[in-house]
Amino acid sequence: MIAIIGLLLGVVIGVVVQPDVPVFLQPYLPIAVVAALDTLAGGLRAALDGAFDSHVFITSFLFNVVIAAFLVFLGDQLGVGAQLSTAVIVVLGIRIFSNAAAIRRRLFRS
Repeated sequence: MIAIIGLLLGVVIGVVVQPDVPVFLQPYLPIAVVAALDTLAGGLRAALDGAFDSHVFITSFLFNVVIAAFLVFLGDQLGVGAQLSTAVIVVLGIRIFSNAAAIRRRLFRS
């Protein structure tokens, strides 16, 4: 519950303050957002299954964002940044939809 309140609070603060993202960080922002959404979906699934652990949630969030950003950085260094970014988005998107399907099955018992 605290994670959801923190997420909503962060969104509201971001909308009100409208911070400028430095140009060198702009390629990493979409990847970080998708990695965070993946962690959020996984945390919600774990909460519905009764297996939620806040330490696991926080470390998963940080680990997912750092690894995703590192892959984008590595792709930029190798000259294949767009392709590797797309690959990261696809993999995390599949995980998000997989968690969403499990959440739907759990909520609607189908």
